[in-house]
Amino acid sequence: MGIAGSLVTIIVIWWLAFFILLPIGIRSQLEEGVVEPGTPESAPAIHHLRNKALGALVVALLLWAVIFSIINLELVTLEDFLGAK
Repeated sequence: MGIAGSLVTIIVIWWLAFFILLPIGIRSQLEEGVVEPGTPESAPAIHHLRNKALGALVVALLLWAVIFSIINLELVTLEDFLGAK
């Protein structure tokens, strides 16, 4: 896997992990009891975006390392999928 393939893999995994982490731990303004004027009650009170972005980066790098190892150590090859002899 080259540099470009590695970067694309990390970016795709990061986005997936980030979107999975977004709703975790969110409390709405209504649940917190403080609603800012001009915002809906369902808006998040505290979102922790920095922590979630960093968490997604850690997940992406770990999964990339696994995928990179599988490809470079040839644990799974194209022939495995094509059924070639």
